[in-house]
Amino acid sequence: MRLDRSWIAAHIPHQGDMCLLDAVDTWDAQRIQCMASSHHDPNNPLRSHGRLAAACGIEYAAQAMAVHGALLAPQQSRPRMGFLASVRGVTLHVGRLDDIDANLSVEAERFSSDGNNVLYDFAVRAEGRVLLEGRAAVIINAETIHTGDHS
Repeated sequence: MRLDRSWIAAHIPHQGDMCLLDAVDTWDAQRIQCMASSHHDPNNPLRSHGRLAAACGIEYAAQAMAVHGALLAPQQSRPRMGFLASVRGVTLHVGRLDDIDANLSVEAERFSSDGNNVLYDFAVRAEGRVLLEGRAAVIINAETIHTGDHS
């Protein structure tokens, strides 16, 4: 079953224009594939100096990971907050996304998880062409992490 933007916005913290994904095309326990067209939007909040740099695709992938986490969460549970702790091995095959005519396919594959730490490989593609790819570490239940600030 394809999930639309309203379902996505109801299940991740990114709201309004910051909700970059249009739909979930496919998913299972390990993978998710989403579709996005917001890279065409001149009001995309990630645009800078009139363009959308390819590195912004990392945020698209992070949102796909957040949606994947929401899909895997037990029903009726409150969504767990997380944050992107690191990205590694990122390769940008293009300089920008806003000049890509086709919709984006945003893919993430979970390859390791211990409940609070999740590792994903991700790729953003258009018409089968890889635009960017890399690996991300996500920390779930970020509110339980102590920052060392005890004030």
